Amino acid sequence: MGYKEEFEEIYLENISRAGSKELYDWLHTTDFFTAPASTRFHCACLGGLVQHSVKVYRVMMEKHFDEKIDNRESFAICALLHDLCKAQFYKTSMRNVKNEETGQWEKQPYYSVEDSFPYGHGEKSVFLIERFMRLKTSEAMAIRWHMGGFDDAAKSGGFAISLAFDKYPIAVKLHLADLESTYLREKGTSEANKK
Repeated sequence: MGYKEEFEEIYLENISRAGSKELYDWLHTTDFFTAPASTRFHCACLGGLVQHSVKVYRVMMEKHFDEKIDNRESFAICALLHDLCKAQFYKTSMRNVKNEETGQWEKQPYYSVEDSFPYGHGEKSVFLIERFMRLKTSEAMAIRWHMGGFDDAAKSGGFAISLAFDKYPIAVKLHLADLESTYLREKGTSEANKK
């Protein structure tokens, strides 16, 4: 099973609230399943975004899910959709790269950012999800602050992220799963179909 199929299976088995079907259908009209997760860091490859989303879900469930206090639907929503803001965000461009063997310059593709809706990162994902499906406050906080200290708003010295992490444990769990997936499990990932 590839990452797209795994994403679809997790989504359909765990997310059933009003609007989830419409969101699922909309995802299939975007480049979500073929887009990279970044321009040159983690999962910077065809299908990297869906790969990253599935891996974050796996880490969240493996390391942070507590059957007594956590909700499977919330975990699936947060993990699978936290980077929805990256759909329709990247474009393939060309650049000249010198071939070390021949000394010739060759055109090679690379990913660049083309943000047609510059609304921020986590807040853009929340906005896009809520066009179809209402989020619980805890889910919205988790998705909004999943970047932790890497978020521009957090860098400006506000206390909102600390308050969100203190009040909503799922926000901390998503942030930790995103970090582990990005920096430990996906390091060096270059093919979307590797498992």
